[in-house]
Amino acid sequence: MKSENCILIIINPVSGNLDKGEILSLITDEATKKSCDFKLYKTTGTGDKEAIESLITQYNPSRVIVAGGDGTIAMAASCVYKTDIILGIIPAGSANGMATNFELPQTLDKQIEIAFSNNTLTIDVLLINNTICLHIADLGINAELIKNYENSGIRGKLGYFIQSIPTLFQSDFPFHFTIKTPRAQYSETGVLLAIANANKFGTGATINPTGKLNDGKFEILIFKNLDIIEIFKTMQDNPKMSSDFVKIIPTESAEISCLNKIPFQIDGEFLGEKDILSVKMSKHKLHIALPQKFCKLHSQ
Repeated sequence: MKSENCILIIINPVSGNLDKGEILSLITDEATKKSCDFKLYKTTGTGDKEAIESLITQYNPSRVIVAGGDGTIAMAASCVYKTDIILGIIPAGSANGMATNFELPQTLDKQIEIAFSNNTLTIDVLLINNTICLHIADLGINAELIKNYENSGIRGKLGYFIQSIPTLFQSDFPFHFTIKTPRAQYSETGVLLAIANANKFGTGATINPTGKLNDGKFEILIFKNLDIIEIFKTMQDNPKMSSDFVKIIPTESAEISCLNKIPFQIDGEFLGEKDILSVKMSKHKLHIALPQKFCKLHSQ
């Protein structure tokens, strides 16, 4: 039986450059105010998913609050998305792409308020080669940029900016993609293929303006070139992108193949080079605490 007063707190002590001691103190203070019991788990980088699943089985919490980067958030989500446990997010990584897309506020006190709130949204979960995706995955130049970023010593958006120029010069684009959906087959060439459950990259670029997190489908977007004018359009909330710049394929499942192995990432985590992807909607959903305005917008 679920304990309505039990919260599992997950902290990644080495992500980003925020003071995790302050984050933990504020989370536990809020839990105490709400008369919640809480259990704490600090990730170590080894066996974390299994340890978290064991704690969930042992304590059966009503809510899991995770403080870390996108990788830690995705791992926590993978432990709870088959349950009715609510996931609360405290973005504490270097880039925090999911927080950008979920429109979480910048201040820690507001983030904690939302993580404990009853403003929740039930969102779709994608399975890409049986790995969950909440946000955006892609093959091509963006994944290559993430790889170069992870290998550099500079974090945050500055790190991405610094790596962008050498990535453009060193990349082997254009790439060749074959996409099979239940309705059609496509053969496309481009610099990037994105699999989008959400709207925005962590940079704030809106690449999938019509996508919804809970509509039972996702969008495959093939960006055909590096058109500077079209790229600048993505800085708008609802860009009108040319069909010569991007092809959009809505679907519930897809098989994607490439002529050669290409850099690949899910939710901001570089996962090596792939030439075959199998993508489908999970039958399970994720219950996530998000800003009230965001929940209302995506519930319409």
